[in-house]
Amino acid sequence: MAARLLPLLVLAVSLAWPASCKPLPVLVPVTKDPATLLYTIPFHYGNDLVVDTAGPLVWSTCQPGHLPAEFPCNSDTCRKANAFHVPGCHAPGCGRDGRKGSTCTAYPYNPVTGACAAGDLVHTRLVANTTDGVHPVSQVSVRAIAACAPSSLLKSLPRGASGVAGLAGSDLALPAQVASAQNVSNKFLLCLPRGGFSGDTGVAIFGGGQFQVTAQPGRDFTQELLYTPLVTKQGMPPAHYVSIQSIAVENTRVRATGGAVVCTKVPFTLLRPDVYRPFVYAFARALTAQGAQGGPVARRVKPVPPFERCYDARSLANTRIGYLVPGVTLTLGGGKNWTMNGLSSMVDIKPGTACLAFARMEGVKGRDLAAPAVLIGGFQMENTLLEFDMAKKRLGFVRLPFFTQCGHFNFTKTGY
Repeated sequence: MAARLLPLLVLAVSLAWPASCKPLPVLVPVTKDPATLLYTIPFHYGNDLVVDTAGPLVWSTCQPGHLPAEFPCNSDTCRKANAFHVPGCHAPGCGRDGRKGSTCTAYPYNPVTGACAAGDLVHTRLVANTTDGVHPVSQVSVRAIAACAPSSLLKSLPRGASGVAGLAGSDLALPAQVASAQNVSNKFLLCLPRGGFSGDTGVAIFGGGQFQVTAQPGRDFTQELLYTPLVTKQGMPPAHYVSIQSIAVENTRVRATGGAVVCTKVPFTLLRPDVYRPFVYAFARALTAQGAQGGPVARRVKPVPPFERCYDARSLANTRIGYLVPGVTLTLGGGKNWTMNGLSSMVDIKPGTACLAFARMEGVKGRDLAAPAVLIGGFQMENTLLEFDMAKKRLGFVRLPFFTQCGHFNFTKTGY
């Protein structure tokens, strides 16, 4: 009898093993810095890194007496580390001197200032928790390769930040490294917090999975995502590009040729000059028409740079979905609409003053199609669940309900 039961026991164990040992995604909290309006994640032992969805590398300041990883110049890792350089970054070669002439040198850059510096590649670890999409589950230490940079490269980054976590689609960006080390999918979920809200901690989950919040138990928001293709731009930095068909302000469509980039390094959405001007006119006309039809008459006030259209907040009707202003809709590739209500299109820039939270892209002349039509900034991404799926080359998005925020994710660890 025991001999007959043994094969059945082995079969039962083998069937249960894959499910019980399936790798879990990796969870980190996301915090918004009130001074710079940038977002950071904890990396390891008190070091915070700035979230850069267009960054190709992970980098942090060099530790005293650090030991560089011995990657030769002709290694695959060195090639990946030097696949992309910010324009204007002088990268003279692989080795910096005769003593290290055959050792790989990387060139990390600051996403705000554009400055770059030469640095060694080093081994590091992301210390975080795995998650089931509802709670943290258990602590994990994820091996990664990072570039080591001088402290001068931290200029204009949040106080206390020690570097940048690149989240682009490149091989040495953090999502790809977590996917390789943990055997999870090469994709990540990002839910940015809005500073000033209660529970203003956002969420990043590397490896996909579900996403639930305490305000809506049992509701997996990844099942509600709308998807648009991620577009590869040859010769361009490895940012997350999507095609854009038009921008609509209520019933007025604004032509927007050249695509859009999802970009956490800019606090508010930027529009190329040829897109920005008709967009602002369309918004102004729609808001005026709204007042003529019996709604509140919006009173303009002095602009607050970088915003052109600012209003007396007392002249705007305020609702549970923000100020009652014309809706803004980005129609993306595949015909999917990313709609922004008053919570995402207007910002209280100072007491009594609310501004249209879109700005003109600087450093671009007219209709320069080499530049994207839109840089979707952090403010417009807040309290929206985004799924960057590099494996399937698509971007998923869904705005959380007005009574729900990214900070409602339950960071209390489970008992298993």
